[in-house]
Amino acid sequence: MKKMILALVAAFAMTSTVFAQNDNGNNFNRPSKEEMIKARTERTVKRYGLNDEQAKQLLELNTKYADKMRRPFGPRHGGPRMGGKNRPQGQPSDTLQRPQRPNKEQMEARMKEMKATKEAYEKELQGIMTSEQFTKYLDDEKAMMERFKKRQPAK
Repeated sequence: MKKMILALVAAFAMTSTVFAQNDNGNNFNRPSKEEMIKARTERTVKRYGLNDEQAKQLLELNTKYADKMRRPFGPRHGGPRMGGKNRPQGQPSDTLQRPQRPNKEQMEARMKEMKATKEAYEKELQGIMTSEQFTKYLDDEKAMMERFKKRQPAK
C-alpha cells in the first residue's frame, strides 16, 4: 500500500513539473531573427552548392530582405495572440477586440507588394548564383507552388 501511494505521489510530481514547464504553449523558444536568416542561408548554400563568396553575399541579401519577406497576416506571423502572455497589460482577455481582417483591396495591395519584393529578391539572387544554380532554384520554387496549389481547397 505504501509503495502504491509513493508511486502515485511520484507520478503526480513528475506530471505537474511537465505541465508547469509547458505554460500552455506560450513559452517556447523561438529562434531569433538572426538565427532564422542564418538557417535559411545555410539551407540555400547546401541545397544549391554555393561557394563561400556566394554564401557571404546570400547572407547579406537574406538580411536585407528579412523584414520584407515575412508572412503578411495573423497571429502565427507576427500578430499578437488574443490571450495568455501576449495580452496587453491590464486588460482581461474577454475585452480584447480581434483585429479586423484585411479587405479585398488591402489583400490585393499586399499581394502586389509581396510579388514585387520577391521579384527584386530573385533579381539580386540571380546576380549571386550561377545560371545552373538559379535555374534549379526557379524549378524548386515552381514545384513548391504546385504543391501549394494542390493543397488549396477548390473554390
